[in-house]
Amino acid sequence: MAAKWVTSRQAKYSAYVGTYIIVIIAVLAAVNFLANRYDKSYDSTANKQFTLSDQTLKVVHNLKHDLKIYDFAETSRFYSDRDLLDRYSNLSPKVKVEYVDPVKHPQQAKADGFRRDVSLLVDSGTKKEEAKSLSEEELTGAIIRSLKSGERNACFVSGSGEHALDDTENTGYSALKDALEKNNYKTRTISLLKAAEAPAAAPPAAGAPPTPPAAPKVEVPSDCTVLIVAGPQHDYIQPETDAIKNFVEGGGKALFLMDPALQLRGGSTDENTSLDALLANWGVTLNKDLALDTSGIGQIFGLGPEVPLVTAYESHPIVNQMKDVATAFPIARTLDVKNGDKTTVEKLFATGDNSYATTNLSSGQVQLDPKRDKKGPLTLAAAGTYNGTTPGRFVVVGSSLWCGNSFIRFNGNRDLFLNMMNWLTADEDLISIRPKEPEDRPLNISAQKLSMVFWLSVVIFPLAVVGFGMATWWKRR
Repeated sequence: MAAKWVTSRQAKYSAYVGTYIIVIIAVLAAVNFLANRYDKSYDSTANKQFTLSDQTLKVVHNLKHDLKIYDFAETSRFYSDRDLLDRYSNLSPKVKVEYVDPVKHPQQAKADGFRRDVSLLVDSGTKKEEAKSLSEEELTGAIIRSLKSGERNACFVSGSGEHALDDTENTGYSALKDALEKNNYKTRTISLLKAAEAPAAAPPAAGAPPTPPAAPKVEVPSDCTVLIVAGPQHDYIQPETDAIKNFVEGGGKALFLMDPALQLRGGSTDENTSLDALLANWGVTLNKDLALDTSGIGQIFGLGPEVPLVTAYESHPIVNQMKDVATAFPIARTLDVKNGDKTTVEKLFATGDNSYATTNLSSGQVQLDPKRDKKGPLTLAAAGTYNGTTPGRFVVVGSSLWCGNSFIRFNGNRDLFLNMMNWLTADEDLISIRPKEPEDRPLNISAQKLSMVFWLSVVIFPLAVVGFGMATWWKRR
């Protein structure tokens, strides 16, 4: 009887143990399955440096075919590279990442497209593009370039004091040029003053006076995807304006960055009468004023009232994803917007309530007259469509310095500019907040604080630990 009871008890415990083991294995298997299927992480950095941007999410989620990312590196580096590349592969099953060591497997690396100057390669099946470095900005840019067919040319008008693409000074556009080229645009400057060659005149009949040569035709090159008028300081002559008019009304795309006509000692900006008249005919009136932000918010960023901040946007596709993203517009003029005879025009954004538009543009000092000056909100940008046989698109912003080297990296300025470009080129699927550049946060510490850190960490704290230990030993003795 006792032996039977012991056997029954052992069988019961064995069943319990077996059940527990099966449950534990099932839980571990389920946890591993869910962890592999739903890879979640928490990014505690201030600017979400380890969270993929909205643009990356949109591009990867919209993939129609498989996309391969080749990482050519030494095997020892694959582990660190996975930190970023696995985030891409976890977004979609269509993203495949292959790690190839060109030293150990030279034939495979060569077949996959390896070159000595290439470490990351994106293959969409129809086009291969390289990423210059292991960063989200470079990798997402390579994916976009591999998916887009055809060339997109951004043509900057020159000859009237516009911002220069190769200028690395604060007001230059060299950083803007880099941003465009990373997003699959080719950039170049064009001069509308260099007219096309006039057709040769037919030889006159016998005895007839010679036929005068035909006037040369001024036109925008046909391969320009987007024409950019970047802050001209001098007035355009009428043939230049007519060329821009014909380009947009014929189905072209143009971005106008128009500064207020300031008359200051350091330089002046002409009113650009002919171009202002063209934009007014399309429904965008450029006011002869200067927008001032009196809210004081700009002081947080070290900005004065002549640099209005924008934090609220309209519902247009260019800005509908710019929620709570601040942009800054130094030396900006205001716009009045209405639909034209053949145009549909929409506001993009405006200043806050605590802003004014002053018409005193001839003084070197900002002088505000609340009784005379127009109170905000003040419209600073608009987007429109010319409803012709082939619809044309245009965007007008009352400032050009917001795209300069000193401001293009300010919060959402770069995103806003590229959103405008993508809307103009009908690439609305790419409109979003783009990958963030690595943030440099140097630790600035004075000699006095450095000395304090030394005494606290090397002398005081260790001696305190020794003192407490000695005190405890003395009490127990």
